Amino acid sequence: MRTDTNFSFLDYIIKWCYPGMRIKRWFLTTVLGIFIVALGVIFAVSEFTFVTIAGFVIILCGVALVVLGIIKMIISLITLFLPERERDLVNILYQRRYLERGPKVVAIGGGHGLSNLLFGLKSYTSNLTAIVTVADSGGSSGRLREEFNIVAPGDIRNCLVALADAPALMGELFQFRFAKDSQLQGHNFGNLFLTAMVQLTGGDFEKAVKESSKVLAIRGKVVPSTISNVHLVAEYEDGTWTEGEAKIPQRGKHIRRLYLKPEATRPTQDALEAIANADVIIFGPGSLYTSIIPNLIINGMTEALEQSHAYKIYVCNVMTQPGETDDYAASDHLKALMKHTTSRIVDACLLNDAIVPSGALEKYRQENSYPVAADVDVIKALGCRVIAADLLGVDNFIRHDADKLTKILIDLIEAQRVIKR
Repeated sequence: MRTDTNFSFLDYIIKWCYPGMRIKRWFLTTVLGIFIVALGVIFAVSEFTFVTIAGFVIILCGVALVVLGIIKMIISLITLFLPERERDLVNILYQRRYLERGPKVVAIGGGHGLSNLLFGLKSYTSNLTAIVTVADSGGSSGRLREEFNIVAPGDIRNCLVALADAPALMGELFQFRFAKDSQLQGHNFGNLFLTAMVQLTGGDFEKAVKESSKVLAIRGKVVPSTISNVHLVAEYEDGTWTEGEAKIPQRGKHIRRLYLKPEATRPTQDALEAIANADVIIFGPGSLYTSIIPNLIINGMTEALEQSHAYKIYVCNVMTQPGETDDYAASDHLKALMKHTTSRIVDACLLNDAIVPSGALEKYRQENSYPVAADVDVIKALGCRVIAADLLGVDNFIRHDADKLTKILIDLIEAQRVIKR
């Protein structure tokens, strides 16, 4: 009499024998190879030289069949879990084995500058953590914040897509923006997805980001700098104030200092752990006052950065930003970072020293945006190492060339790893 357990096991075996499983043929090939190897061993121990040589040839043929059968079985199983990606097997193994031995890099900021940086660095190490600002108050993110009382998802979404290892269509889906003639006009699918995930996880934004990371199969981690629904407040040089990240640059005044509301904001535990374990920490590139500094003025963040033994690099912007860094040289960017944190916040400053073509500057002049002056001597006097190089990329926009920036950062990181050894 068969028990339920015996029946389940038998049913399990029968399913493996179904046609089209692409397992049986390679299992039988492996068994045949083992049989041939055994037969070859019998011949190899013969007293006759000719038979012995034939035995070794038979053994080699058997080993070849065993290897072929095992490899094909593995590929069949991989194809089962990664449809149409069996050709990516080498890349998957490279990512899991080689990249996981890379340095622990933490990138802090937001906006398109941070996502472009991550896109380049993910081919160098998978030990990559993006600590992302959640103070955005404009566009789709701002509307979702007001309606659902969540932290801004926009910069988080950009970083998730930048680190995605999923098919390109998934990244395009997360970046898809609904047309203006729709009730969802201006909203981004990725923002809506993150908002829905927050609702499904009971309002846990950190968990929502982690689950979204699985959907996109990202390399590394994306963590919000805080899960408090913070708003950015700017005090200008003339003593006036403005609240709201999107409104701050609109006043066209020099910023004296930034604050967060509420003041009792704390960083996420994942952010603190990433900083504590980092080999290298990179600030920027990105908007100085609305993407980078908002992460650094969270209570406890400056202390965590001071205690970290990581090598800290600030990547200065190529162009000034109207309403934020008007008339700023590179040293002014660095002084603003130090003013909001500490003089020991940066070890090295990475600057662009290439001349921007005059033809590309016309559109920027109309917006009152100009190249950031690389005042190397002033930065050195502040106690920072300076790396000035051609980082310029000019297409429709003037910004860092992703390949140039990645190469120089990797060289700099590798040099520090050699020194530490």
